[in-house]
Amino acid sequence: MTSSPRDILARSRTIAVVGASRNPDKAGHDIPAELQRFGFRIIPVNPNAAGTTLFGEPVRASLLDVAEPVDLVDVFRPSRDAPEIARQAVAIGARALWLQSGILSVEARRIAAAAGMDYVEDRCTGVERALGQLRAPD
Repeated sequence: MTSSPRDILARSRTIAVVGASRNPDKAGHDIPAELQRFGFRIIPVNPNAAGTTLFGEPVRASLLDVAEPVDLVDVFRPSRDAPEIARQAVAIGARALWLQSGILSVEARRIAAAAGMDYVEDRCTGVERALGQLRAPD
């Protein structure tokens, strides 16, 4: 499936954020917080913060710990981590995988394509949300 980044975000309601951060100076905190302000449900994923709460949600250690349906997996981790995150996104049935600005992975793209997932890399969900003036779908 091939959709534009804006279309992918526009039809996403629940976003699992891999690399979610408590530090407000990091993109892994600021961008998910902005998305949440516009109605998106954020599920934080960070093994170093598992068991705590972030964005009003329990932090999961990995995507495999997310039991509810996920529309979009938003990745704030180094490119080298992307293939394993892509495998986990496929395993939980996520509809799309999004690698934030500066994150690229040929292997993650291949994994997502083989599973029929939408895929975006080297783009910012926050920028796309702002440019499209998007809110979470009802």
